[in-house]
Amino acid sequence: MFEHGIKIGEKHTYDDWGLICTRIEISDPEQKTYFVEIPGRDGVIDLSEALVGDVKYGNREIRMEFIRRQDNRTLWHIRSSDISDYCHGQRRKLILDSDRSYYYEGRLKAETEKNFQGVDCFTISANVEPYKYERYSSLEPWVWDTFCFEDGIIRDYKDLEVNGTMTLLIPGRRKKVVPVMDCSAAMTLGYGGRTYYLPVGRSKIVDLQLGAGEHYLTFQGTGRVSVEYRGARL
Repeated sequence: MFEHGIKIGEKHTYDDWGLICTRIEISDPEQKTYFVEIPGRDGVIDLSEALVGDVKYGNREIRMEFIRRQDNRTLWHIRSSDISDYCHGQRRKLILDSDRSYYYEGRLKAETEKNFQGVDCFTISANVEPYKYERYSSLEPWVWDTFCFEDGIIRDYKDLEVNGTMTLLIPGRRKKVVPVMDCSAAMTLGYGGRTYYLPVGRSKIVDLQLGAGEHYLTFQGTGRVSVEYRGARL
């Protein structure tokens, strides 16, 4: 596989389209801050975390530039349309060859330069969510080929047996995520000094928002539980 491409949806820019990536720009998401000026006092009041207890972010932009050699103008038109059909205006996942453990997701825009000079120039830009997400959730099988030994976390929270008491450690990422519990039998969950009731089947506890840090979830009962969690970071 070409090591400087991007997987867009189910297509790879080099393997499927022969595009050679020459430049990738990823902007930082803008902070959604709120400052209030108070007459007669120094500084300002920062209310950025007042409503939800955490700073929120706007979307970020990803701009990817490519070239592709093509002597046949007819093939140039076909390839250009293939890329536009698949990308332009579509919402897709993006996985960089240099960052295979995560994906971005957002709306794409495709542009081509129609100069017919023997080199096709393509630009694919994306308006994506501020966070990049772990490629595999805790219920999906992970593979070594995409695992990053620098910051990767192996998550396997499927069909965990509870026979009395079972404690699960979830290392959290920057984005606060509410995990989904799937229980084969009713049981209770202890977290942060509080106890929650878990019914049979899938359920969420809105108060259970796991962000950065280590989170210990203690299940009590008899049965099996699967915890669906996908971390995300900036």
